[in-house]
Amino acid sequence: MSQRALVVEGGAMRGIFAAGVLDAFLEKDYRDFDFAVGVSAGSTNLIGYLAGDLGRSRRIITDHACRPDFINWQRFMSGGHLCDVHWLWHQSRLEVPLHLEQHWQGRVPLWVVATSVEDGTPRYFQASPDNLDDIMTASCSIPFAYRAFPEVAGQPMTDGGLADSIPVQWAYEQGARDITVVLSRHQGYRKKPSALTPLIKPWVKDMPALYDAMVKRTDVYNASLAFIANPPADCRITVIAPDEHFPVNRLTTNARKLEQGYQQGHWAGLQALGVEIPSASSG
Repeated sequence: MSQRALVVEGGAMRGIFAAGVLDAFLEKDYRDFDFAVGVSAGSTNLIGYLAGDLGRSRRIITDHACRPDFINWQRFMSGGHLCDVHWLWHQSRLEVPLHLEQHWQGRVPLWVVATSVEDGTPRYFQASPDNLDDIMTASCSIPFAYRAFPEVAGQPMTDGGLADSIPVQWAYEQGARDITVVLSRHQGYRKKPSALTPLIKPWVKDMPALYDAMVKRTDVYNASLAFIANPPADCRITVIAPDEHFPVNRLTTNARKLEQGYQQGHWAGLQALGVEIPSASSG
C-alpha cells in the first residue's frame, strides 16, 4: 500500500519558512501523512508540528536562535562554537515545552537524518523518547560551526544536510508515493560547489569520509532536486518552496526579515492546502 510522506529540508535560520508552512497545516488540522522525515532545522520544525505545538518553531527561531548564546562570532574566533546547537535544543525545550505525548501516542512517525562522521553516509533514525535529544542535536550540527560531533548509538554524527539534505528519494524507497516536500530554497535553485571545501581539507585529514561527503554534497543535493523535478511515474510530489527573493539566509537574525520569511511560509502552506487567501487589494 502506497504511503504519504512529508519531507522538510533544513537550512538553519531559513527554517523559518517551514515553520510558517507547518503552522498553516496545524491551523487547518492537516496531518494526513504516514510518516515524516526532516533534516537539521527541518527535523526540529517537524517535531513541533507533530506534537501539535502551534507557533513553537516560530518562537524559537525568532527568539532563542537570535540570542548570542546560539550564534556568537566572538566565541567562534576564540575557538568555541559559532552555532551552539546543544544549547539551542536544550534551552528551547526548557522554555518552550514540547507536548510530546501527543506525538508518541500518535500518529505520524518521525525520521531524522544525520551524517556519519566515520563513513560519510546518511543515517536515518526514527525519533523516540530515548534518542530525541541526541538525534536532534546531531542532525543540526553544522561542521565547524559546531565544533563537536554528537554521538548517536555510540557513533559520532554531524549535520544530516551533508549526506542527504532533501531525503525525498529515501522517502520513496520507504514506500511513499505521495510526497510533500518543503524546501528552504526557491524552485529552480541549484547548488554550486563551495569554494570553502578545499580549504577545509587540512582540518579533516583524519576524517577522509567526512571530507568526501562534503565534496559530494553538491551532486547529491542536485540529484534530489532532479528527482523532485522528474519523479517516477508512480509518484506524485508536491513542492512548497520560498520565492526567489526570500529574505532569510542561513544566519539571518534580523527580526523583520524573519517575520517576512515566516509569513511567506504561512501563506505558502495555506495555498498548498487550497485555502483562498485575500489579495492585498481586496477589502
